Amino acid sequence: MRVVCPGSFDPVTNGHLDIFTRAAATFDEVTVLVTYNPNKSGLFDAEERMDLIRRSIDALPNGPTNITVDKWDSLLVDYLKKHDIQAMVKGLRSSLDYEYELPMAQMNQRLSGAETYFLLTNPDYGYVSSTLCKEVAKYGGDVSGLMPEPVVEAMRAKFSS
Repeated sequence: MRVVCPGSFDPVTNGHLDIFTRAAATFDEVTVLVTYNPNKSGLFDAEERMDLIRRSIDALPNGPTNITVDKWDSLLVDYLKKHDIQAMVKGLRSSLDYEYELPMAQMNQRLSGAETYFLLTNPDYGYVSSTLCKEVAKYGGDVSGLMPEPVVEAMRAKFSS
């Protein structure tokens, strides 16, 4: 089965990588889909996010080979239909994530028939978010171990300029 792991990933964290690799161990093909709003500015643009995800996956020891990275700036269900994908995988850190994700999963199912599989986040990364890591890094804090090394380096470069 082919699945999509959608998200903004601005930027990708070790928690995200954990979900990607676990999905890759369960499903035949996994597409990490960078979803973005071209009218909003993030720390990294969509191409930079995609590159950081690829480099982070490539840096994993014995990393999975069934993960691809793509981007999309419209309705997720349109991507699923266009690529004939019937399911998506989302990580849940807490009940707050579940409350946020459930209505979207139900709407996506209604619009496209796509199922959403929820994976519980590894407890080591339950408190890690891209937003929190960006805030820490912006003020010179160390996010090593929370984010892949290519991301840590890219954030240092962004915040030092």
